[in-house]
Amino acid sequence: MAETIKILMIDDHPMIIEGYQNTLLFSKKDSQELVIDIANNCDEAVSYMDKSIEKGLPYDVLFVDISLPPSTDGLMSSGEDLAEYARSILPNAKIIVLTMFNESFRIHNIIKTIDPEGFLIKSDLTSSELASAFQAVLNNPPFYSGTVNSHIRKTITSDIVIDEKNRKILHLLSQGVKTKNLAAHLDISLSAIEKRKKQLRELFSVDDGQDETLINNARKKGFV
Repeated sequence: MAETIKILMIDDHPMIIEGYQNTLLFSKKDSQELVIDIANNCDEAVSYMDKSIEKGLPYDVLFVDISLPPSTDGLMSSGEDLAEYARSILPNAKIIVLTMFNESFRIHNIIKTIDPEGFLIKSDLTSSELASAFQAVLNNPPFYSGTVNSHIRKTITSDIVIDEKNRKILHLLSQGVKTKNLAAHLDISLSAIEKRKKQLRELFSVDDGQDETLINNARKKGFV
């Protein structure tokens, strides 16, 4: 008796989706029957998910690209928001996140907010890794690609503990945001930011007070 697995693939590049689809269909087990729907943006994905629940045939696996254009109502700005929505309405679905982002901040944020069963960095991805990830997520999640694992290892082995706000400060500084503009992004005062930056400089042994040194030292430890 074949096991039917309902899959929703969400990516705004049709060629990429075609590649994923062909890989899964080619590498699936004989006992598996795959039913694959494709969405190219947040709106289509939400519509497919809602319909699957209405029909009483919820998805088993979702492939979610993080870099998606925002939804037309503006409520979702990326695949990250979409995956959070999927978590709330499809609690049993396995979520496989695919992204080009490989900065520690984004990786940790995605693990924290979504805790995906699969997490693949597109630049690491081969068809055999996608096939392995799919089977692993069905049977024995989670499956993280090499880059994700090495970021996690780096931050676990580092004895530095950094909260969400400090992580965000490092991320924004690494993106070239000036200190005076950080307050607008973080909902805290400039003096609170200065205090946090002082802590960060101490944590990362920055003697010259330069943001660049701070970012470089944080990068070496896998925090940026």
